Amino acid sequence: MADKVRKLRGFVAALLPLYLVPLFSSLLPAQPPGLSGFQLATVASAPQEPSFRSGSSELVVLPVVVTDKQGRYLSELERERFAVFDNGRPVPIELFTNEDAPVTIGLVIDASGSMGSKLGDVIIAALAFARSSNPQDELFVVRFNDDVQHVIRDRPFLFADDQAALHVALRSMRPDGRTALYDALVEGIDHLGRGSRARKALIVVSDGGDNASAATLDQVLARARESNATIYTLGIYEPDDLDKNPGVLKSLARATGGERFLPRSAGEMLKVCELIAREIRSGYTIGYVPPDRDGSYHRVRVVVQPPASQKITVRTRPGYFAAGRATQPQ
Repeated sequence: MADKVRKLRGFVAALLPLYLVPLFSSLLPAQPPGLSGFQLATVASAPQEPSFRSGSSELVVLPVVVTDKQGRYLSELERERFAVFDNGRPVPIELFTNEDAPVTIGLVIDASGSMGSKLGDVIIAALAFARSSNPQDELFVVRFNDDVQHVIRDRPFLFADDQAALHVALRSMRPDGRTALYDALVEGIDHLGRGSRARKALIVVSDGGDNASAATLDQVLARARESNATIYTLGIYEPDDLDKNPGVLKSLARATGGERFLPRSAGEMLKVCELIAREIRSGYTIGYVPPDRDGSYHRVRVVVQPPASQKITVRTRPGYFAAGRATQPQ
């Protein structure tokens, strides 16, 4: 037990520079808060398939968003109001923060021929997203049509406050060709792993259709569920667009604890991008030690005690793959 506690303390100490919050001095199991008056987490869909994988020495890290019935973010709730259940069992919270810490974010933008009349509005909305983000967020941009390319060529990431460089990069996109959405999502998820920020997110702008990828939808969903990225999707299409597939965008968001939006105008798209930036900055990060290393899928439930009997909604990832048990030496 003493050796286990020392290992856990060492791991949490390594996380401190990432999360910028004090943790309890002891990682010995503690009783979770009582559940009287708690409200169950409202996830974006019915129970989902696995969301991400927990390594043998990792905390399970959950991004959590809490809103009131008017949709306003509640970002100042105390740690004591939160409880986490792993496959129905309460687990002690070892990491809790509501700090506005920088995030690694990828913008995955459809630049196919069908986006010809909309790409200018998408660029304006993307710049508004960056302005509303933490200035130290790491940003990258992937554009896709017949192929997939990074539009920021001279470095892997920009800081969100480097508006001039981001504007130049976005303006380099030209609408043309077909739609390799699935390949772009695979590249976006892979590139998130190169970022230095603990939290990861993808913002995907597309009609949801695909007619040029080598990757399949099943492969993309599997990669999304295995990653620790939250995926937000914006469906941009005309009513008579034969390639549109908003169901794909909904599946990606639900599988990762994100949200799908269907803006109907350029102004609404700009507001949605600003809303996503606020949500990322207003959320909580909760971590706990996996109770089992059984290699199986664990469903996660977060409950929150509402302030003053307030009605709230809680959104988080629906689950994760636990690491398998290590082989015992003979």
